[in-house]
Amino acid sequence: MAETTTPYTQESFRDSVATISHEGKRNFINPKKPKGKLYNLRTWFSVFYLVTFFTLPFIKVHGEPLLMINILERRFIIFGMIFWPQDFFIFGIAMLTFIVFIILFTVVFGRIFCGWACPQTIFMEMVFRKIEYWIDGDSAQQKILKKMHWNAEKIRKRSFKFIIFFILSFIIANFFLAYLIGMDQLLTYIEHPAANVGTLVSLMIFTSVFFFVYWWFREQVCIVVCPYGRLQGVLLDPNSIVVAYDYKRGEPRGKIGKSVGLKEAGKEECKCDNCNSSSCSKLETPAPEVQLHGDCIDCFACVRVCPTGIDIRNGTQLECVNCTACIDACDAIMTSVHKPKGLIRYASENTIKEGKKLKFTNRIKSYTAILSLLIALLVFLMVSRSDVDATLMRTAGMTYTSLPDGRISNLYNLKLANKTHENIHVFLKLENLPGEIQLINNNHPVIKKEDYMTLQFFVKLNRKDVTSWETPVVIGLYDSIHKIKTITAKFIGPEVYQ
Repeated sequence: MAETTTPYTQESFRDSVATISHEGKRNFINPKKPKGKLYNLRTWFSVFYLVTFFTLPFIKVHGEPLLMINILERRFIIFGMIFWPQDFFIFGIAMLTFIVFIILFTVVFGRIFCGWACPQTIFMEMVFRKIEYWIDGDSAQQKILKKMHWNAEKIRKRSFKFIIFFILSFIIANFFLAYLIGMDQLLTYIEHPAANVGTLVSLMIFTSVFFFVYWWFREQVCIVVCPYGRLQGVLLDPNSIVVAYDYKRGEPRGKIGKSVGLKEAGKEECKCDNCNSSSCSKLETPAPEVQLHGDCIDCFACVRVCPTGIDIRNGTQLECVNCTACIDACDAIMTSVHKPKGLIRYASENTIKEGKKLKFTNRIKSYTAILSLLIALLVFLMVSRSDVDATLMRTAGMTYTSLPDGRISNLYNLKLANKTHENIHVFLKLENLPGEIQLINNNHPVIKKEDYMTLQFFVKLNRKDVTSWETPVVIGLYDSIHKIKTITAKFIGPEVYQ
């Protein structure tokens, strides 16, 4: 990880985390309510994010959810496209593409995803934390309430917050379940809870987990549990853009008003003999007062608003989620003391240390090239994906049968999966040899939408066309209009016929 190495950096902060006290107990962080331009942008983005999250389960395409990840039934619908276990390799490519994207994004932009788009941060900071500010007040009021004895006010506020948090956790758990089984199925379970006790128990378990996270565990999800914070430790480099403190401008820290004149700044006075220094021609015009300290006035405003309790002035840390609360807080202070904004800002270590702009390094070029190839492969697989998946196998334990009319037949099993939202009438046709396909017990097969179907059929060929032990046959799979798929198989027959 890129670290700021300045004489002002104190490394002892890395020996502990803000959420654990010196006694090893849970230390609750009560950050001051942030405000500012970036916080407002995050709020608007969160509104869009939450509206999307709570409306997607209700959106349908061809009567099916727009997005559903049904792991138990191995049925996945992504933006209206149905994926089956046979398409798992596409998921593998998609997952690999996502991992490379995360690597590239982190190398360039650091942990910005955590502060702006992570569901944990969105719900914690933009939903539950705002409710907490509304009920308990700002940071100082929350600390007072925490130390307060259990009187009527504290019981009322704690009970009200507990109920609100639990209800919200229950709602989130329901929508989380809707993404797994579909909103229609969820509503059916809600209408008949007695007939779906297992689902109700699962729902309450999810609710309890969400409630535990947002009531007690909170930012420790980002600090302790989430692997992405550890991942950034090996992905960040001095050119990565992170929320950074400009130590060159800010150090040494000091309170407002500490400044010195010419002598105190190290300039020499006139030392002429018998000279009135105030009128000596050798004495230059006194320089303006020189400030002994940097722009940081050591007000700790950045620390008070941090949701993970860190001091960003110590440098890049695993606990930082790039939420920009410290940027807004510092900009407000700089404005009030008539200094330029940007003491804390989005920047790379090299930008602050050497004034360099972001470079498109060989590392970034390599990740970009790999990502481009994976995206191209993923798009190709999605476009070339067939609406019907077909698996053809000869019936086990059988070779060939000689028919009374002199022809030879083989028995095949064909497993079909309809990945579309409509029923498909299928027809089979021999493509490379004259012969006959005879279906068993199904002369007009129909594959129902989003369903499987197994067909058994005989392929009958003339003896003269069977020239070896294994003769390749090509079978066309058609719907009522177009050819859906081409299937190849081996036709077993006598080795040689004259």
